Amino acid sequence: MKDNIIVGLDLGTSKIACIVADISRGNLLKMEIVGVGITESHGLRKGVVVNVEEAADSIRRALEEAELTAGISIDSVYAGITGGHIEGMTRSGVVAVSGKNNEITSTDLRRAIQIAKTCKITVDREIIHAIPQGFVIDEQERIKDPIGMYGVRLEAFVHVVTGAVALAQNIVKSAYLAGVSVENIVLEPLASGEAVLTREEKESGTLLIDIGGGSTDIMLYEDNVPMHTAVLPLGGQHVTNDISTVLNMPYIEAEALKIEKGYVMMDEYDMLERSYSRKRKKAKVASQYILTDIIQYRMTEILGLVAQEIENNCLTLPTGVVLTGGTSLLTGLDGLAENIFRIPVRIGYPRIENGLVDKVNSPIYATGVGLVLYGGKQRKSGVDTSIKGNLFEEIYKRMQNWFKEYF
Repeated sequence: MKDNIIVGLDLGTSKIACIVADISRGNLLKMEIVGVGITESHGLRKGVVVNVEEAADSIRRALEEAELTAGISIDSVYAGITGGHIEGMTRSGVVAVSGKNNEITSTDLRRAIQIAKTCKITVDREIIHAIPQGFVIDEQERIKDPIGMYGVRLEAFVHVVTGAVALAQNIVKSAYLAGVSVENIVLEPLASGEAVLTREEKESGTLLIDIGGGSTDIMLYEDNVPMHTAVLPLGGQHVTNDISTVLNMPYIEAEALKIEKGYVMMDEYDMLERSYSRKRKKAKVASQYILTDIIQYRMTEILGLVAQEIENNCLTLPTGVVLTGGTSLLTGLDGLAENIFRIPVRIGYPRIENGLVDKVNSPIYATGVGLVLYGGKQRKSGVDTSIKGNLFEEIYKRMQNWFKEYF
């Protein structure tokens, strides 16, 4: 696979999306989407792999479709990770400046970040991302790039995201069985943020809420960096389950009803119905009210839990909220979110201009597009993005035994 080709693999609870991009253009937002593969997801629950063989089969089918549309053979991917096992925390590390005349060097920077990363985590967890948020030189705060500045004491604040090693290992193994290697594992809301948020939104402060099928990912941005990360084990499939239970219908019919007639707020339904016909049966109106009530109740719960997460961590709501993910397409969800958060809300679509734009121009594909954007940044920066040389070394240590046993 050529160096200018990046492949993102979004492992969702309801769908597997494989996005292929050509990043040979200078600006990553000008990259060309050259291949797309979408298939129904099996072997995943609430954002995590629960059956490796079934997940591998779903991945394989998505890869084959993407290879067919792109006209290439895929051998490596950037894979997304999410689920209730994900934890985000802010840690700090302090060092004495060692440079000549107290000039801060890259060595001081690395030392401070390394100390911040050295947080106590259990043996079954590993660091997925360690993202510098900012630095303090002596008493001077909010420093973005301290190299070349002068001071005695350097403190680094780092957003550390950890996950369960075993669950990351299952992603790598599923991809391997499907015939590809995992170049790196990327937190899904971080990827989605790359696709749907502008730099201005990240700078001024934005709450990203990515509502998928089995989970809701939360990432709070400020000063262009993530300040808080959380994953809630609730998503669009829970809405479908509610509809199926209350209206006593098969799950597949409930899902179709949600997509076709699902409104989060009744005034949205009323507004749309007026354009159709004033002659409607009372039974139809009553059933629509029931359906809307079911959806509104669950979505109010999910967004309420997001608000509670912000409050419980003593965080301040930013200037705006961006909703993305497939469930964000429910009509009226942005209005409900504005009622809850009391700040402007918009629906986030991938910011892509070239290639198969019509196939990925939906919040459903925010994570997949974000994965190729993230991978493109890493590739262009020259950073070693392979898992083996960077994150999750523990995965490969454990998988060596698995390879020896079966091959």
